[in-house]
Formats: sequence, C-alpha cells, structure tokens
Amino acid sequence: MKIYTKTGDKGTTSLFGGTRVPKHHIRIESYGTVDELNSHIGLLRDQKVDKETSEMLIEIQDRLFTIGSILATDPEKQKLKNGKDRLNIPKISDEDIEKLEKAMDKMNEELPEMTHFILPGGHQSVSFCHIARCVCRRAERLSTALYDIETFDEKVLIYLNRLSDYLFVLARKLSKELHAEEIQWIPKKS
Repeated sequence: MKIYTKTGDKGTTSLFGGTRVPKHHIRIESYGTVDELNSHIGLLRDQKVDKETSEMLIEIQDRLFTIGSILATDPEKQKLKNGKDRLNIPKISDEDIEKLEKAMDKMNEELPEMTHFILPGGHQSVSFCHIARCVCRRAERLSTALYDIETFDEKVLIYLNRLSDYLFVLARKLSKELHAEEIQWIPKKS
C-alpha cells in the first residue's frame, strides 16, 4: 500500500464513509488537532515517567485514536436505515472518563493544595505536559464548534475536558517528582 494517494492534491480529503470535504473543514481541524495532541502525549510518554503513568498515557493515546475516528466520520453515512452503526466506529465509554477521574484523584492525594494559578514550566517534562494540556484545550474548543454544527457522541467532549484536567494534575505530579519549582501566578497590584 502506498502512503501517497494523490486524492488530496486539490485540497480535499475523505471522511470515513467517503464524503469529501475541504482540508480546512472544522471536522478536519478537530480530528487533526486530536492527532497533534496524540503526538504531544507520545512525547510526554518518552520522558522519564513511572510505569503507571506511561501505561495511562498509552491508554490515552488509544482513546485519542478512537476520538479521531469518531470526529472523522460523516454522521450522514455512519448509520444504516435501521439505525445500526454501518461503519462500526469505536466509542468513548463512561469507564474511559472515570479512569481519568480516578487517576486525577490518586495524584491529587499526594500533591499540596493549590491556592493560586501556576505558571507552566520548571522542567522540560512538566512543560511538555502543559503544552499537551493546551493542545487538548484547543482540540476541545474545535470539537465543541463542530458539535454545534453536527452532533456526535458527547462523551468525546467530556473526555477531552477531563483529559486537559488530567494533564494539568499530571504536570503538578511531575513537578513534585522532579523537584521542579511550581511558580505561583500572583497578579501584580496596579
């Protein structure tokens, strides 16, 4: 199988189901940003993180592929006339969301209480985590814009929202483990 097909040479691409859309379509921006996030998660996983965190990041990458496939599916061509899923697209489950929540709860038990916003940085691994968090928020914004135009399983939006929270808590956990200073943002008085 060749990697290049030449079918996108005129600025369009095909969704699951065969519909062609411009490469700048909000649907493409949405799943393209999820793909970008997945790459940032891979970079984060390549850092010196503990086995449990690495396994969780692999799970997250898998779920992001699921989200990408959901976002890349033409909703008009996904269902058969009898309502069954024609394309057999995987789903995000309540358990996927709960797994993120439980991981955050576990990490938070070991962290000092947060009293101020925290400036991103302190260590390269922490910074990679914050970059992934910001890309996740962008993926969420684009996905909510798409959702306003064409709905899809709202668990995608919930998962992306929880994931950005998870990445923030993970950044704090990494700061603690790496003995990186957390610099609080304290607004200057005018």
